[in-house]
Amino acid sequence: MTQAGSGAELRRTLGVGDAVIVGLGTMVGAGIFAALGPAARAAGSGLLLGLGIAAVVAYCNAMSSARLAALYPESGGTYVYGRERLGEFWGYLAGWAFVVGKTASCAAMALTVGAYVWPGQAHAVAVAAVVALTAVNYGGVQKSAWLTRAIVAVVLAVLAAVVVVCLGSGEADAGRLDIGTSGGLGGVLQAAGLLFFAFAGYARIATLGEEVRDPARTIPRAIPLALGIALVVYAAVAVAALAVLGSGGLGRASAPLADAVRAAGVPGLVPVVRVGAAVAALGSLLALILGVSRTTLAMARDRHLPGALAAVHPRFQVPHRAELAVGAVVAVLAATVDVRGAIGFSSFGVLAYYAVANASAWTLSSAPRSRVVPVVGLVGCAVLAFSLPSSSVAVGAVVLGVGAAVYGLRRRR
Repeated sequence: MTQAGSGAELRRTLGVGDAVIVGLGTMVGAGIFAALGPAARAAGSGLLLGLGIAAVVAYCNAMSSARLAALYPESGGTYVYGRERLGEFWGYLAGWAFVVGKTASCAAMALTVGAYVWPGQAHAVAVAAVVALTAVNYGGVQKSAWLTRAIVAVVLAVLAAVVVVCLGSGEADAGRLDIGTSGGLGGVLQAAGLLFFAFAGYARIATLGEEVRDPARTIPRAIPLALGIALVVYAAVAVAALAVLGSGGLGRASAPLADAVRAAGVPGLVPVVRVGAAVAALGSLLALILGVSRTTLAMARDRHLPGALAAVHPRFQVPHRAELAVGAVVAVLAATVDVRGAIGFSSFGVLAYYAVANASAWTLSSAPRSRVVPVVGLVGCAVLAFSLPSSSVAVGAVVLGVGAAVYGLRRRR
């Protein structure tokens, strides 16, 4: 539970449906509009196999996270689980990886919004999006859930249109769906690592653990539900795009879903897909700011970050200072740096974060049967992390190393 002296607790307002929507807001986000291309380039005809591997690892991580979230219904997610089950350092390292990696992801999502809405003023639009969504989050998590529900509805409608148009066109060819390994095992695993990043939204449900009603019942239900819906959506979209473009065409596409509907003979749907991508990026940004601010709150309570960030607003019952700090940092990044091409380490950080979650779940029971899922999840995270492009692995390792050094200096002082 929340440690003594950490300040007020957050208000529990989210039910199962709200928690599922928050998770979907991140998972069914901008990633599906962009991740298929790089994954197809890596895996070739093994794209669907890579998606399946990513889903298995995500399922194991989800089950481990659900068990832990029911036991520790606090803000912070794996930061709290690692601290309680493995020791302070491992919780801190998971929190560090999450906050640093996801802050860069926030800026990238904001710039994605700008690129789709007004390419000539992408940075200005990105900053405006961050300010607007930070204000929504400041008003309470229930308002964020309502907005996320609307965003998810729009994105699912756009993706459904893409699937119907592609599979219903004369250009669709089932022969393009042959599952092979033209990219080799390494390519399939790299694709799985890239696609896994799109599944990672269920962490948002766990990081909001202190704002969920009846968390021991709600969180274990919401996480697998959100993951299952996302998997069905991703599989349908991947099959539709492959049927029209094939793995080669999909790998060469700069905007895979827009290219797919154009190839299907419905170019008029391209602007709709662009709007869907912008809305999806907004949904991802909203959920990311929620998750980063709650982990920041948890780390501030333990003085790993400035204690002032642990304050909870007396009226809105949100970590308002943490939200404002995260929003300010993201706005500065979005205004000054194009981080879209430099956030590969985020995938590495996310996998490191879930490795800690699985290791924490492994300690919950000594029964061999209970440890199968955490072991599979832990091994899967390690394999996928080191299957990512070497630059992503190198930058991710440096980020974790810096975090460990900061922890060591703090402990020494």
